[in-house]
Order: sequence, then C-alpha cells, then structure tokens
Amino acid sequence: MREFSGVIVAQQQLDTALPAGTDPREYARLLHRVHEATFSGGVPPARPRPVIADSWERVRRLGIDPDRRAPAPVLRKEEIEQRRNTSPLLELLPMLRSSLVSVAEDAGHVMLITDEKGRILWREGPSSVRRIGDGLGLVEGAAWEESVAGTNGIGTALVVDRPLQVYSAEHYLRGLHPLTCSCAPIHDPRDGKLVGAIDLSGAAVTAHPSTLGLVNATAQLAESQLRCVHHAHLERLRVVAAPLLAKLREKALVVDENGWTAAVAHMDPVRRVLLPKRPEAGNIWLPVLGECRMEPLPGGWLLRPIDTEPAPATHVVLDLTHPSEPSLSVTSQSGEWTRRLTSRHAELLFLLSCNREGRSAAQLAADLFGDQDREVTVRAEMSRLRRHLGGVVQSRPYRFNEKLLVSVRGPEDAAALLPGSCAPAIRRLRGDLAGQRLPG
Repeated sequence: MREFSGVIVAQQQLDTALPAGTDPREYARLLHRVHEATFSGGVPPARPRPVIADSWERVRRLGIDPDRRAPAPVLRKEEIEQRRNTSPLLELLPMLRSSLVSVAEDAGHVMLITDEKGRILWREGPSSVRRIGDGLGLVEGAAWEESVAGTNGIGTALVVDRPLQVYSAEHYLRGLHPLTCSCAPIHDPRDGKLVGAIDLSGAAVTAHPSTLGLVNATAQLAESQLRCVHHAHLERLRVVAAPLLAKLREKALVVDENGWTAAVAHMDPVRRVLLPKRPEAGNIWLPVLGECRMEPLPGGWLLRPIDTEPAPATHVVLDLTHPSEPSLSVTSQSGEWTRRLTSRHAELLFLLSCNREGRSAAQLAADLFGDQDREVTVRAEMSRLRRHLGGVVQSRPYRFNEKLLVSVRGPEDAAALLPGSCAPAIRRLRGDLAGQRLPG
C-alpha cells in the first residue's frame, strides 16, 4: 500500500480508493483498523484520505451512530415513478444501460442511478448482487444522502460534487463495510446544477480503481448528450427568431430561458446572459448588457440593449449554503443578478472575503495549493473571474472592491464549508470555524 507520513492516499487524477499495486484485502484490513480506532477513541495506524476524513467529521457532528442500520426505502412506488418521469436522466437510460449494465454484470456490481438528492431511482445488475443490495439498502427509493447514510459513494460524491470511490471501511456505517462504491455526479450543462448521479456498487473484494474511471467517463457522456439536447433547443429558437431579428435595426439578441444566446443582430455575440431568477417582460438591468428591454418568445427571450451607463455594484452575497451550487449575487441601484460559481472561483472569493485587505497571487497560490510558485494558475483563474464579475474584484492585490458590502452565507456548521475543497487554507478555516456560523 502507499502511505506518506501515515496518511492513506489515493490516485491523483480521480478520487479512487485503492492505490496502484495495493492488495485489496490487506488494504481493507488496514481501513478496518483505522475505522475502529477512530470511532473508539484509539490511535489509528494511519489517517484516511482527506475526503474521507472530512466526511467522517461531518457525519459524526450530525450525531449519526456508526452502528446504525443502512437506510431503508422511504419512497412509495408512486413517488419513485413520479421522480423518474421528471428526471432529466430518463431520456439517457438507454445510453447508461448500454455503457454500464454489462460491465456491472461481469464485475459483480449493480448499476444505480439517483436523483440530485441521492435517492435511488433505477437499479440494474445481476440478481445475486441485487439480493445482497436488498439487505444493505441499495434498493429503489432508498435515500443515500450523506446526512442519512453517512460516508458513502453516492452521498459523499454529491456533497463534494466530483467523482469518488469509497471502499470497505471508508464507509462510516459499519454495516456498509462489505461494499465498494464508485459514483460520479451528472450536471445539467445549461446551468451547472446537479441532476443526479450514476454509481457502480458491489462486494468490496471486487473493487478496482478503473471502475471509477469508467463511471466518470459515462457521466461525461451523459452530460454531452444533455448538451446536444440543449444545442438542438437553441437551434429551434434560432429558427423561430430569425424573421424577427431580420426586421430589426437596433441591437438585439435572443436567449433561451437560461440565458444562452441563440442569435444576435447588430452587436457582438455574448455567449450567455445572466437572467434574473424570475424574469419578466419590461426594462431590466443585466450584467454585460446593462439596461435592456425584455420581450417573451416561445422558449426564450428577446433582449434589446439600451445604451446607458450601468450603476456600480453596492452589495455582494457569496452563497455557499449548498455545496454543489455556490453562487455570487450582486446588487446595484439598477437591479440584482446572480452568477453560479465553479468550485475554484468559490474558493477564491471566500478567501478574499476572509482577507478584505487583499491577497497576492503568491499568497492565494499558497492558500489553494500549499505552493507559492503556482502564481500563474492563480492569475489565470482570477483573470477569468474578474472578466465575469466586472468591478466587483480588483487586483494588486486581489480583493473585493472597498466600496462593496460583502456578505457570506454558509452551512449552519462551518465544518461543512466547501466540503469538496482540499485547499490548505480552506481546510484550516473549516477547523477554526467548526461549530460556528460563517462571519458576515
């Protein structure tokens, strides 16, 4: 097995549980000793992976007993059917089945497809494995949120919002130690929101690092197919709008309901416009475009920019309440808009909110990577961030505009702050603020 300073580590590219060349049985025995010592007050022989240690701490703070039984089905058949029919993954079932079911059967796994909350909507695989799953709660309608089932492949992958493999005694509940799970979240390419996850689960002895790679590739293929559906919708909107735009002499653009541009007239194209959560016809201020007139179209909006100077921002709210949906809301005298953030941009903005005097590129590199020499990476990310946020973030040093009122919203317990982040400064802040609400 591979250890550095007594820390159990995983592969670098994906959060796989088994280091290359490791004997799975020997590794499982080590994990059992680590789990037993951790939850009995002893000294563990090694530390679990950071993503597992963080999850154990979140779950322990919720008061969940490691000896509690696995979750039981909580949805009636009618509820399961209703969720299936409204799931964006319904149309992707043929592709998901063709990609994973045969692999699941050969490997002695079951394929699980969940909604964005971690409730199992579909389950397919060998009957022998499904019977084992019945006793562990791997059944349609069961809730596998981390707050319900503890550290597990589905729930924890959804919390950290990235592909994750959980093996044997890395599971928080002892009853799940016979399992290995590889899960990848799936996002809607239109707005980046979670729509569900796919998972391969089986007996721990069947674990293999490549399983997570396969699940991750399938999730990316699913997102690609959702993107194709989106492009087809934009093309239909473009056809509908073409006669209207041909008659206009002023600047205009047509966007779908999520703000993605389908067509423009007499202006440079904008890839996406940030629309209000509940857009209405009339005059409104929008980022990049400024003051606009909004007119409804079937499946979208016609926007006509009005040449006026935008009012400066006065208040920003960094919302980190939901791990998979960090966002920044900006308010000015002209209106309010919200931008969904990538995980990296959420980390950067939170660090700036904690350091209102500003941070240099070298300091942010140390905060994010523990390496001041990675300034180029930080500058590239900050350049992208500032391009999207206008005058909200300033440089030399990087900081929020001094004239802004900055507020931060986060989880009730700051120990659950940005749970997918492995940045050294974020991990320190999580520990310092554990049990508290975020300042601001």
